[in-house]
Amino acid sequence: MWRPSGTIDETYEQNIAIVRTRRHWGTLIIALSALFLLPIWGSYYLVSLINNLSITIIAVLGLQIVTGYCGQTSFGQAAFMGVGAFASCVLVMKGGFSFWLAMPVAGLISGVCGLVGGAPSLRIKGLYLAVATFAIHFLIMWLIFHLDFLGGPRGLSVTPPKIGSFYFDTEERMFYIIITVMLLMTYGARNIVRTRIGRAFVAVRDNDLAAQVMGYNIFYYKMLSFFIACFYAGVAGSLWAHLIKVVYAEQFTLMNSIYYIGMVIVGGLGSIPGVFFGVLFIRIIDELMIFASPVLSKTFPWMGQAPAAALSLTTFGAVIALFLILEPRGLAHRWEIIKASTRLYPFAR
Repeated sequence: MWRPSGTIDETYEQNIAIVRTRRHWGTLIIALSALFLLPIWGSYYLVSLINNLSITIIAVLGLQIVTGYCGQTSFGQAAFMGVGAFASCVLVMKGGFSFWLAMPVAGLISGVCGLVGGAPSLRIKGLYLAVATFAIHFLIMWLIFHLDFLGGPRGLSVTPPKIGSFYFDTEERMFYIIITVMLLMTYGARNIVRTRIGRAFVAVRDNDLAAQVMGYNIFYYKMLSFFIACFYAGVAGSLWAHLIKVVYAEQFTLMNSIYYIGMVIVGGLGSIPGVFFGVLFIRIIDELMIFASPVLSKTFPWMGQAPAAALSLTTFGAVIALFLILEPRGLAHRWEIIKASTRLYPFAR
């Protein structure tokens, strides 16, 4: 809606196209070119930050599908990310798999585990489902700690990906793998939500009883949403494992899952672009607080070390509260308003 004057559809392919106009294509090509040249002109800190942002985006894309589109609250995304990370390590180091095969298989393993986690959604929903996913998180963490082949508290080490004799053993080299996978997963998520499956997810989210009356198998679609979400988490975990090269349970805490939920809220429920807005906004705020904490400790010594150290968590809570009150539909909704306003300018809406 609110397309620029002269932008019309002549074929069905034009109507469903994600990239529509020549200006869109030009902007996309320039943006991708700048992105893939980032390791050449960007600093190590920037490359490392983009790597972490991209992995987080993949995990939050999965959470957006299960929570934003299907309406099933899940606090287990970080745990399923851990499943993917440990599965990838085991497949590569003990199973003899290459990274290129281990990554999708790790996603499938995480997705199958997600089916077990999503099973309670047939009988319970809302707060009760959220509490069930809490329990699943702690169960997965307990298994990781107590299964010997997963390394226990020591964790596991893994070799970097390679093609022939070329190893992706640095942040700059892993950047190309992570960015490529992130773009492909984004494209996949964008198309999933535009299909019959995506429309079924929305129907289940809005009113599962009405969806069932209309002929939708709500249990099938709830389970499918959990599988897709956990597959995304597993792929993100595999990338994380091969980027860091060592994984242990403390990397996948419940607080990470809460952060992912916050990113979906800030970005906007039921919006793929909202994932990018939410992840970027929360991560940038988090980075700023890391730099601000030492300054506050020196400027206001009466505060002590504890308040300054907890500044990131405090700010995160304040941001979520403000968005729930002032912008409950998230940054993606505000972005749509801005785009509509620029297309109609100078005329009033």
